[in-house]
Amino acid sequence: MKKRNIVIIVVCALILGVFLYGYSYLNDIKTVKISKEDKDLGIKPKNKDKEKDNKVINIALFGGDGRDEKDVSRSDSIMILSIDKAHKKVKLSSIMRDTYVDVYDHGKTKINHAYAYGGPELAIRTLNENFNLDIRDYAFVNFDSFEKVVDTIGGVDIELNESEVREINKHIKNSSIKTSGINHLNGKEALTYSRIRKIGNGDYERTERQRRVIEEIFEKGKNIGMTKYPEVVDSVFPYVETSLTKMDIVKLGTYGLTNNIKTLEQDRFPKDEHSHGKFIGKVWYLVTDLEETEKQIHEFIYEDGNVN
Repeated sequence: MKKRNIVIIVVCALILGVFLYGYSYLNDIKTVKISKEDKDLGIKPKNKDKEKDNKVINIALFGGDGRDEKDVSRSDSIMILSIDKAHKKVKLSSIMRDTYVDVYDHGKTKINHAYAYGGPELAIRTLNENFNLDIRDYAFVNFDSFEKVVDTIGGVDIELNESEVREINKHIKNSSIKTSGINHLNGKEALTYSRIRKIGNGDYERTERQRRVIEEIFEKGKNIGMTKYPEVVDSVFPYVETSLTKMDIVKLGTYGLTNNIKTLEQDRFPKDEHSHGKFIGKVWYLVTDLEETEKQIHEFIYEDGNVN
């Protein structure tokens, strides 16, 4: 099965507040400078509303197939991490990777192609232009450290159906997972579970599985204990690439801890009722009502409560 990266690592790191350990733990992060100009990032003038800017911080999270600097990677996983200061919540929006959107200078195509065409800057621009957002920063993560993160926090408890049990056992020899129901997954098992795509409702359910694991990591992380933080940091940071500066990261982590943020809300876009699969030129796309999807994303990110 093709290795599919997920963005759990960055979310875990931000929420756990490990950044309070200071610059010495941030040296392994690869910092990449991108343009901060509105026109380059596709930020529309009306998004300069100061009240909205101060209320929510949006960060794009990407997981891709390539890790080496020479690799050309599609953003196999796309999420938006929103730090909602008004309601003291962290929100995670999954964006379906096959969503049919306009990519600047490349026409209509799948949203996950933007990263391959123009790296994080074009990928951010694509999110901003199609959904009228104000994202200025990103983080890219690789799957390599995921197993270590889950193992470090003692594994996660996930409810599995019979098909998921079969898929895990198909890819892991001597797996301890034997029956459906609540199972305790180690790092390797959790990673395999998060990658499952060929059963159920394809990528729809895959994004749901990823969010389930994120929620479990979030819950475990709240009680992990300060002595475990350095171990988590050491396993995470070498695999993180971001446009955030060290000071940005420290401020975000400090804000999360000092405001005791313990609520993580998650959702997936576009919604089923406003999208459908369609072959265009022999390629399958997820075609959506972009205007309605933009409205629902904004409701989820900037208001208090999940979108129905």
